[in-house]
Amino acid sequence: MASILAHRTLSGVQQVSDWGTQRQKALVLTGQHVITDTEVQLYKRVLQQMGFDIQLSRYAETSSQLRPKQGMSGVNLLLCLSSSETSCLRRVPFSQLQGHQRVNLLPKMMKAFSDAGSGLCHMFTHKALADSKIPMRFYSCASTQDQGSTGATSLTKPIAPPQAPGAVVNVYILVTSFEPLTSFLHNSIVLSTNGERGQPNRLENLRPEVLGYPASYQDMIGHIKRIIGDVLQAAASTYEKDQTIERCLLCYQLLTFTLLFNTSLTPTIIQVDTDWTFPALNDKTFDQKITRDLMLEDMLHFLLKSQTILSSVTNAVSKEGNGYTTILGVSLSEDDQLLLLQFYEQMKLPGPFQLLHPNTTLCSSSIPYGVIDDLFVKTACYYNHRTAKELSLASTGHSHNFLSKENVIAKCADSQLRQIYTDPPLSMTPPFDPRVKEYRVEVPFDTVMIRIRPEPLSSNCRIHLDEHHGPSMANLPIGLGQSRISILLTDGGESEVVMAIYTLHVFRESRPSLPMFGDHVMCSFTQECSLLVQPDRSCGLEPFNKSQNPPQPCRSGDKPGRWVVPCLSCLDNRTCDWREIVWQPDNCYYPLIDHLQLQKCMADRKLLFIGDSTNRGMMYFLMERVNTSLKDWEKAHDTLIYNNLNGGQTLISYSYFPQFWLEANQRPTFTESLEKLLDRSRPLLNSKQTVLVVGGVQWLNTKHLRVIRETLKRKGLNNILVVVKSLGMGFHLLVDGVRSLKLREIQDLYMENQNLISIAKKYGFEVIDTFSITMGRYKEFLQGRCACHFHEVEKRVSSKTSFDLKTKDNKTRSAGAGPNTAVAWDHRSKSLSYKVKGPVNQVYSEILLSRLCPDINT
Repeated sequence: MASILAHRTLSGVQQVSDWGTQRQKALVLTGQHVITDTEVQLYKRVLQQMGFDIQLSRYAETSSQLRPKQGMSGVNLLLCLSSSETSCLRRVPFSQLQGHQRVNLLPKMMKAFSDAGSGLCHMFTHKALADSKIPMRFYSCASTQDQGSTGATSLTKPIAPPQAPGAVVNVYILVTSFEPLTSFLHNSIVLSTNGERGQPNRLENLRPEVLGYPASYQDMIGHIKRIIGDVLQAAASTYEKDQTIERCLLCYQLLTFTLLFNTSLTPTIIQVDTDWTFPALNDKTFDQKITRDLMLEDMLHFLLKSQTILSSVTNAVSKEGNGYTTILGVSLSEDDQLLLLQFYEQMKLPGPFQLLHPNTTLCSSSIPYGVIDDLFVKTACYYNHRTAKELSLASTGHSHNFLSKENVIAKCADSQLRQIYTDPPLSMTPPFDPRVKEYRVEVPFDTVMIRIRPEPLSSNCRIHLDEHHGPSMANLPIGLGQSRISILLTDGGESEVVMAIYTLHVFRESRPSLPMFGDHVMCSFTQECSLLVQPDRSCGLEPFNKSQNPPQPCRSGDKPGRWVVPCLSCLDNRTCDWREIVWQPDNCYYPLIDHLQLQKCMADRKLLFIGDSTNRGMMYFLMERVNTSLKDWEKAHDTLIYNNLNGGQTLISYSYFPQFWLEANQRPTFTESLEKLLDRSRPLLNSKQTVLVVGGVQWLNTKHLRVIRETLKRKGLNNILVVVKSLGMGFHLLVDGVRSLKLREIQDLYMENQNLISIAKKYGFEVIDTFSITMGRYKEFLQGRCACHFHEVEKRVSSKTSFDLKTKDNKTRSAGAGPNTAVAWDHRSKSLSYKVKGPVNQVYSEILLSRLCPDINT
């Protein structure tokens, strides 16, 4: 049989031979898919690898390649993605397609499983099927409301899994021809049991006892194939003579059959979708997209590799001339010749697809040759010795690398990523390519967090985000400005050797700002409407009414206030110049201390800071303001002492608290940390010349305030100036690896902060209310998992160009240049400094300075 087919000269496929020698062109209609969608990227990547030139368009009506009366001129492959199918069915002249042109839609199959109303499958509106005994619910096709205008069901349309006993199984079908009917079953499935969310799996892993099927595995798989095959055959026989629907020779159709298993011997088809859909999988973990993308890649390789082989075969045999129109006594049209040869080549291809129809159970009986269907059955029987298991073992591995984490071979053979999945989808520059390791990404201001899951090319490789033992998938906060996401790909062994590192350089834009050129109004706000920390107060922009009374200097650091910004209209925050935003306390102002005044104020003083990184950010801002530049900086998580500040006249010491990375029984207590800081900063004066600044994001409570008062009294330091940095915004995002606060908890935190301020003032402490300041600008955090940092430190390296006048004997001269003098430029002299950035941090840090120097400008 194989030799007969391989040596026939099929004259009707001469056009396919011509196609094989030319550059191929694919048109992808994306519909509502954005260009950054991983499915669009997958089609581009795979088709480019297979030698296609690719053109993208939204709909058939907007494509220059699909003009009326011109058909699909110059296009070899048309892919109509979800939400563009209706456009394709309306615009594409399927009956006029040539033998080398392929579309991912079969109009008659789409019609058979379309919704005739209330989910009734259109095929059951025909009298021939009205009394059908097929185990399929008549109302199992998606309704128009569920479909929208696409003609295909949504990826996320839920189908409730059954309660035990029983299971729901999604199986995935590729129909490669409608007349005669040929179809294949993909080895990937989705299994849902006991009312739980579905999991991706493989057909060979199905167990009858899990499905409640009272027979053997072979019987079960045979039963699944027979039921689906009967449904497809019924649809084909019903519509094959329907001349109102155009025939498409090399078109194909993706179908999803959802089967319900219970204790009955016969499973029931409860849903049919005219696409590959994955409603039971968890979309939050990208399981839907990853499973679909991998299977689509399988499908492209299966269809297009067979067409490439078909081209080479027809090129070879066409040299013999004198084409045949009959094979084994069966008269074949040119179309039938092409379909038979395509089927022959597909049956030879290894991969995750196994034959569904024609039915090979007829192989044991004598098959007469009389019609084209008999030749397809004979061809299928010839290759039937390759069982589903053998086909699976011969698989190219496109679809199920990720499905089974067990029995992993130790070696990570291909240390590349297949794709980087993100939510929201990121537009990477350059576009993702497994061979490219660095990308740049820009995201808008409102994108404060992304969910990311890189997928390796080989299942034996492992993924870690940001660090060697980081998660493979995570929610990551995206601070303003530059940030970096590192993707480590390791070999999967015990030592986790890093095989490759991919890097995303992410830039998050500042709040969109409209410069003020003309008339504007002043607007104010205390909180965003997207995070109502104080439900009883207004949110968003409102007109700002400036007090008519002359402003007075604020007498405390916790004065209530609001953010004030110039806008064209307080009804639209897009009309504001956010570069000019200021913090305005009610009925007073905080004096800005200039450099010389600050140095004088800080002379002969010692400032002690205890707290977390937000406290440390205020400390470094103060150091930079006093010295006009910051020469020393580090992310210290222990105790630091700086005694070179202000020309040696000011000492600053710092202790990190709490040390959350240590085990609870190993962490120093607040009392221990405070006493250690005091002891290492001695000698200390019991006066305002000694300042203790304490606080952080959200760890400080009234017990700590009591400890401060008791410790200072015990140490004879009860007259020093204590400044409490209150709580601040942070931990409001659902980020992996850190705690996350719900809205109610944030509202409670505000009340706790008010109580903290009240107790601190009762003890005679100064307070800087950072919670009220950060509350309205909670989206403007910078780098860090907590989304609580409103400062960052930038390293600055400046080259100082200098030169030495040297003689030829290399001795430095102090006189002018003489004839034996060489001018040597020394570019190695570099000055390293740091800059504390962050406008929100600057506001409450300046308030701190004004409270440390209250007598200036008063």
